[in-house]
Amino acid sequence: MYKVFVNDKPIILTTSIKNEEDFPVYIYKNTTIEELIYKLKVGKISGVYLYSTNLSENWEEFRQKFKVIVAGGGLVLNDKKEVLFIYRGNKWDLPKGRIEKDELIEETAVREVEEECGIENLSIERKLTQTYHLFIFDNEYRLKETHWYLMNSSYKGKLTPQLEEGITDVAFKNEESTKEALQNTYANIQYVYDCYLETLDL
Repeated sequence: MYKVFVNDKPIILTTSIKNEEDFPVYIYKNTTIEELIYKLKVGKISGVYLYSTNLSENWEEFRQKFKVIVAGGGLVLNDKKEVLFIYRGNKWDLPKGRIEKDELIEETAVREVEEECGIENLSIERKLTQTYHLFIFDNEYRLKETHWYLMNSSYKGKLTPQLEEGITDVAFKNEESTKEALQNTYANIQYVYDCYLETLDL
């Protein structure tokens, strides 16, 4: 299954006919993706299942319709198991950013967290998940593919938001504060956090 967000509304590309969200179901091979994106953008539908009989092939076809922007980010825990958030664009978010030339995606994730939050002593525990969302740049849709890592840091210094990136606050949040922050975030950030919670049950 692949989940791509358009304005926080999901396109769920899947081989399953289960419809847990009560979204309309479209057949991938019979669907014009551009029309589907438009319906999501203007609010005609709040999400959709795209049924595929060949998931890997159809996913590659879908990706090739867009310029793909690869990014890396982290869900960072401190010694108290608090979660590191940034505040940008009037929403709470997790630190992330685009990959640079000749950079491994793990290096991207660590670098972007350090730059956006002014934090040090990061270590990657494991890969969490990948998220996808469509955004408009130069009047065309781009597909952002973000690789997320569960990280740890024992950093005790002052956190510094990267103001030039529009970040106005950085904070570690306990469980209660995290729930509050997730009331004002993006759907893919909620998805990353849910993936983290699932690892706690393993």
